[in-house]
Amino acid sequence: MENFISIKENVQAEIVVKKSRFICNLIKVDSKEEAEEIIKTIKKKYHDARHNCVAYRIINGDKIIEKSNDDGEPSGTAGGPMLNILQKNNLCNILAIVTRYFGGILLGTGGLVKSYSDSLLGAISIAEIVKKCYGKEYEVKIEYNYLEIFKHYCKTNDILIVSSQYSDIIISKIDIDEKNSKKLLDDFETKKVKLIDLKFLSKKIINKSIIK
Repeated sequence: MENFISIKENVQAEIVVKKSRFICNLIKVDSKEEAEEIIKTIKKKYHDARHNCVAYRIINGDKIIEKSNDDGEPSGTAGGPMLNILQKNNLCNILAIVTRYFGGILLGTGGLVKSYSDSLLGAISIAEIVKKCYGKEYEVKIEYNYLEIFKHYCKTNDILIVSSQYSDIIISKIDIDEKNSKKLLDDFETKKVKLIDLKFLSKKIINKSIIK
């Protein structure tokens, strides 16, 4: 998978349906192990809740790991509908947990599906959505008098300056997609981009662009 959709920051949304509280935590994750640990933490935090229903989708190489759990709700009324929403929106590297505090009024299977779905959709609606892709991280060393030119080069070529350290020279870490990575290397070799040094650090999933 070259590109997928995720969230920039974790968000929380809450709805109340017939006195039952539905609290959706939408959390960015990078691995199944991280997701499972967060699920344990959330369940401890909301230990007094009736249900903590789960859905997640995580990129693992060229595959997507998916999981859903109804956590005691009638089968197919919570985790499944939540996972379906993540699938339909091409959302990956996301863990959705909807916590329900029972309000004493039964909602029926249709009511449960709608409530869990609406809770998740509410969280998605307030999240900052980003397009992600596989890319590379580099370290670049720059002279101070070239900094503004390099910033313009980065903006033009869809390169993100992640961090910078300032001493006698500037040492920055940048994220770049595969296509622009080749151009950067070519421009460095031909001195079209004037860097003191350019060093490959790692392959990683990077933010491609912000959708909303």
